[in-house]
Amino acid sequence: MGASGSVYWSTRFGFLMASVGFAVGLGNIWRFPYVTGENGGGAFVAVYLLCVATIALPILMAELLIGRRGRMNPAGAMAAVAAAEGRSPRWGWVGGLNLAAAFLIEVVYCVVAGWVLHYLWQALSVGFSGMGPAQAKAQFSSLLAHPPSLLLWTLLALGATTLIIHGGVRQGIERAVNGLMPFLFGLLLLLAAHNLLAGGFGEALGYLFAPDFTKVSGPMILAAVGQAFFSIGVAMAGMMAFAAYLPKAVSIGRSAVAVVSVDTLVALISGLVIFPAVFRFDMDPAAGAGLIFETLPVAFAQLAGGRWVAVLFFLLLSVAAVTSMVGLQEPLTAWVEQRFGIPRRRGAVLVTLAVGLLSVVSILSHNHWAGVSLFGANLAAVLDYLPNQIMLPLGGLMIAIFAAWLIRTDSTRAELALSQPWQFRAWLVLIRFVAPSAVLLILVFGLRG
Repeated sequence: MGASGSVYWSTRFGFLMASVGFAVGLGNIWRFPYVTGENGGGAFVAVYLLCVATIALPILMAELLIGRRGRMNPAGAMAAVAAAEGRSPRWGWVGGLNLAAAFLIEVVYCVVAGWVLHYLWQALSVGFSGMGPAQAKAQFSSLLAHPPSLLLWTLLALGATTLIIHGGVRQGIERAVNGLMPFLFGLLLLLAAHNLLAGGFGEALGYLFAPDFTKVSGPMILAAVGQAFFSIGVAMAGMMAFAAYLPKAVSIGRSAVAVVSVDTLVALISGLVIFPAVFRFDMDPAAGAGLIFETLPVAFAQLAGGRWVAVLFFLLLSVAAVTSMVGLQEPLTAWVEQRFGIPRRRGAVLVTLAVGLLSVVSILSHNHWAGVSLFGANLAAVLDYLPNQIMLPLGGLMIAIFAAWLIRTDSTRAELALSQPWQFRAWLVLIRFVAPSAVLLILVFGLRG
C-alpha cells in the first residue's frame, strides 16, 4: 500500500520531477547566488559541491529508503520501519519533527512566494522602466509595509499549491511537475543564454569557477555545508513523503543522484543568470536578499527588452516557489489524511487554512510587529532560525543515525539496491561518520549563533 491507498508514481520521471521541483526553489535561484557572493565566489562553490556529494546525498538516500519502506507519511514511516527492525516505534517523533519543520518553513516560504508573484505581476503590468536603486528599494519596502497586499499574494501562492495537491499524486502533483519543471529548466537556460550575449558572462564564470582557496575559512565551510543541506531539502519531510509513492523497482541510488545533480546544476546555472547582470551593472554580489527584489529590477530597467526578461525571470521564480511549496505541503496533507481518516481534498484545504492563518504572523513580522522580539531577536529572524538552524539539522542528524545504526545493514543494502558493492560501502561510511559529524557542527554552531 502506498501513502495514499495503492497510488504510486506512474513513471520514474514523474517522481524525479516532483523531487527536483521540491529541491529546486528559492534556495537555489534566490539564496545560492547571494550566499555565494557573501562567501568568496569560486572557493565557496568548490566546498559546496564537496558537501553536496558527501553530506546531502547520503542523507537524501536514507530519507528515500525510509519513506519507501514505511509507505506512509514521515511520522508513520519512521515508526513502521523502526517496528519492522525491532526498534521502538517512538522513533516516529523524528518524522514528526520533519513535519513540524516543513510546516514552519512553509509559513515563511509562502509569504516570500507571494513577493515573487507580486513582482511577476508588476513585470507583466507596468515593468521596471526607469527604475533606479532608490526607487527599487522604496518599492520593496512599500510592499513589506502593506499587510493586505502581502496577504493577498500569499493566499494566491497557497491557492496554486492547494490546487495541485488537491488532485492527488498522479492527476495533481505528477501532472503539474511534468510540465512545470522542464519549463523552468528551459527558462533558466534561456536567461543564461541571454547573459552570454548581453555581457558579464566571462566575469561570472571566473567568479564562480576559478576558486581562490585562500578565502576558505571555518565560517565559509559551515555556510557551504548549510547551503548543501538546505538546498536539497533534507529533513523537510517532502522527500520521505514522495518516496512513499515510489515503486519498488525504481533505484533509490540512481534517483537520489539524479535529484542532487539536477538541483546542483540549477543552482550553478542560477549563478550564471544572476552574476552576469551583477557585474554588468557594477552591483554588489554580496547584496543579500535584495539581490533579486531590490537590485535586479534596476538591471532589468537598463536592458533592451528588459521588461520581458523580467517577466521570464519572475515567472521562473514563481514556478520554483510553487513546486517547492507542493513538496512542503504534501507530507502535511498525507499526515492529516492518515491521522484523522479524512479525504485528501479536505486534508489539503485544512493544511492550507492552517498555513494561511499562521502566515499572518510572518507577514506582520515585516511591518506592524517588526519591533516584537523573542530571545533577543526580531520575530522574522526567529521564524527563520528555529526550523532552519535547529529543527532541520536535528532531524537530519537523527535520520542519519537511524538509517546507519538502527536499520540492519542487510535491510539498507536490499532497499538501496546499488549496482556495485563499493557504492554501498561508501554510502555506509558517509552516513555513519561523515554526514552526522557535519550536521552536528551545523546544529552546534546554529545554537551558538
